[in-house]
Amino acid sequence: MKVHWTDNALSDLKGIRAYIALRSPQYARAMVERIFDRTDPLADLPYLGATVPEYEEEDDSFREVFEHPYRIVYRVLTERIDVVAVVHAARRMPADL
Repeated sequence: MKVHWTDNALSDLKGIRAYIALRSPQYARAMVERIFDRTDPLADLPYLGATVPEYEEEDDSFREVFEHPYRIVYRVLTERIDVVAVVHAARRMPADL
């Protein structure tokens, strides 16, 4: 399967990078790279992540993996994996993805 990054998830990454870069541009680049790297195994192991508790009742195709301190939320579809959001673990999940 192919891992596809949605515009929303890429926007989340841009915000994360900009925020971290205020203090450390090097760490910001490294964090974004770690987040991207964390999703690589999903191409072969789409069910690697746990179901997302906030969306479990509505749709169990949403799953998540962690790259501390971020939750990487993705959706398993028939032919691909959509990374839909990257959310700081201390924040609430968006009401809709």
